Amino acid sequence: MTELPPCDIMRCDTLARRLLPQMRAEMVYRLVNERGISQSEASKRLGISRAAISQYMSRKRGFTRQDFPGDLEVVIERWVSAIVSGEGTITICDVCHSADLAGRR
Repeated sequence: MTELPPCDIMRCDTLARRLLPQMRAEMVYRLVNERGISQSEASKRLGISRAAISQYMSRKRGFTRQDFPGDLEVVIERWVSAIVSGEGTITICDVCHSADLAGRR
């Protein structure tokens, strides 16, 4: 098992600022296109504006052309499932740990 570095607020903040917009864009795209949730319903469930959802869907907000490493793919899918089911959570620590693991490969 790979040992993760201790939690560091500055590292987590940097990773969150860099990764979360892209991950959120991908999560919204999957909610609507793969899970069939309407943009209006996604807006309500996520507590963000309908315009923001539209920008994520048109890839004007948060979009990047890079693939996510496998561990981040798992976190995104868990996030989608949590939104769809209303159960479970994803934390910043989940994102940081997954990014750390992906960076070590």
